[in-house]
Amino acid sequence: MFYDRAKIYVASGNGGDGMIGFRREKFVPLGGPSGGDGGKGGDIVFTVNRHMNSLVRFHKQVHYRADHGKHGNTKRRTGAQGKPLVVKVPPGTIIRDAETDDLLADLTEEGQEVVVARGGRGGRGNIHFANSRNQAPRIAERGEPGVEMWITLELKLIADVGVVGVPNAGKSTLLSVVSHAKPKIANYPFTTLQPNLGVVEFEDYDTMVMADIPGLIEGAASGIGLGHDFLRHVERTRVLVHLLDGMAKEPLQDWAMINQELALYDIELEKRPQLVVLNKMDTPDGIAWEPLIEEEVRAKGFDFCSVSAVTRQGVREMLYKVKQMLENAPEPVTKHDLEDVVIRVEEEEEPFSIDRDDAGAWIITGERIERIASMTYFEFDATLMRFQNILEKMGITAALEEAGIETGDTVVIGDQSLEWGD
Repeated sequence: MFYDRAKIYVASGNGGDGMIGFRREKFVPLGGPSGGDGGKGGDIVFTVNRHMNSLVRFHKQVHYRADHGKHGNTKRRTGAQGKPLVVKVPPGTIIRDAETDDLLADLTEEGQEVVVARGGRGGRGNIHFANSRNQAPRIAERGEPGVEMWITLELKLIADVGVVGVPNAGKSTLLSVVSHAKPKIANYPFTTLQPNLGVVEFEDYDTMVMADIPGLIEGAASGIGLGHDFLRHVERTRVLVHLLDGMAKEPLQDWAMINQELALYDIELEKRPQLVVLNKMDTPDGIAWEPLIEEEVRAKGFDFCSVSAVTRQGVREMLYKVKQMLENAPEPVTKHDLEDVVIRVEEEEEPFSIDRDDAGAWIITGERIERIASMTYFEFDATLMRFQNILEKMGITAALEEAGIETGDTVVIGDQSLEWGD
């Protein structure tokens, strides 16, 4: 089965904790602080592998976690960094934040890679907190938590030429005779339920990639049938071959309907170079339709040719026409090219907010203060005092007092639950 969508969970590694340590050597009674920093957590990295052509592996494995950074050690030794997790995807993969639908990355070329979730920063050891007034600080930081998120993967096949048309127009047969592709072929609608790729080779060793897009029906742009699942694979093609069924009742109506569905899905597809090809010229109906269809198609400014995919009549001439159009075609513009790529590097810090739950606890939220709380050793008086100073500098203490907080009230920041004191 062909998989072109997947939803997976990724989690970068936590940073290692900083060390509270002191130099302890013979004849060095006051050696000073020597606690090292924690190592950085591993990143989640996505990279393109041209040997992959489906997202099937992401339906078998959904959770992906990078290694955590190691804790700092004595003698100023920094903990080892967490090993990044490299996730391979096929070319044409689009990565989005599953919650916000923000576009995170569009991976199209071999070797292209992007960091989707950065590992947490390692906590600083107590060597960083020594000063003239406190030469033996019992202060360090815990490692910064990694990033956890659900993301969606969407595969859009990368092909030079997309073959479109109504069901049973002969797209799979045409692809099978011009390339080594072996799509399923039968004489009934919707034989093809997944896109097929084929490589067309010319005498001068030049090649082009053709995609047989499953048959489109009226309403496809609105998602009727499997419309959206099929139409997304047309977006990256540079030239469209619109195959008409010579045995259909109204081939011109089919042509108009498919063009309308393409434009409704993405207006840029209406501007894509298109060659209209009448198939089944080995039948009386195909021969009868040819002059009428050619006149109508050329009157609307489109190129036209006729073929028989079964007998290969006119197929060679059609391929060289497509090759010529391809050489003159610009790079395609797709819908998401106009979107903002969000790639998560350093996000802006949001101001804090204060709420109160039903139990009377004060809930403080805000990216920066929650991160600091997660990196604080609350079991040590010195680090607790440092955290209180941070609350004062950020204005959180004043805001809580203004809101009416009292001694003994519970304050919740992230995963930490604290008791308010004088």
